[in-house]
Amino acid sequence: MYPQVKLIEHPLLQHKLTLMRKVETSTTKFRNLLKEVSLLLAYEVTRDLPLKYEPIKTPLAAMNAPVLAPDKKLVLVSVMRAGQGILDGMLELMPSARVGHIGLYRDPKTLIPVEYYFKVPQDVDQRDMLVVDPMLATGNTAVAAVERLKSTNPLSIKFVCLLAAPEGIENFCSVHPDVPVYTAAIDDYLDEHGYIIPGLGDAGDRLFGTK
Repeated sequence: MYPQVKLIEHPLLQHKLTLMRKVETSTTKFRNLLKEVSLLLAYEVTRDLPLKYEPIKTPLAAMNAPVLAPDKKLVLVSVMRAGQGILDGMLELMPSARVGHIGLYRDPKTLIPVEYYFKVPQDVDQRDMLVVDPMLATGNTAVAAVERLKSTNPLSIKFVCLLAAPEGIENFCSVHPDVPVYTAAIDDYLDEHGYIIPGLGDAGDRLFGTK
């Protein structure tokens, strides 16, 4: 495995991911689970955020207490449309983060991503960027998204997903060796349609109740 790939194996995360994989899991349940999983992913991805100490008073004493360093700013970028589910969960934990969106769809014949929407904050060059998308399948969409986002010159980029395929990891890491990848699982392979096996189906369809 590539050293830039961080496999998050927390038991709660793995349990909830199993529930999401089940074919009988309803849209409502899937959506709620994705929000819960997103909180756990955010916990791991932000582990290296810097702290500073400031004087406060508790009900019993004064102390120097840790708080997030104010100069460390984040922007969360959702790869539409399925990335929205992870974005919503992470925003509950990081409500002050700015938000960007990049819209890409995968051509069903060539599997090449086509951009149809792009909007990020103006001060993205002063922020660290978390790019979120549930699936890293062929890797073509993630490669294209990160390539486009690099043109905005963020301070750093991390890519966060639920599931990854070996083919997608190889593709992404060969093109963007400087971008860490955080995932909850690395599945077996891609089928002939570019879906992750065993996977959990189409994340966008399951999140929004579409076919």
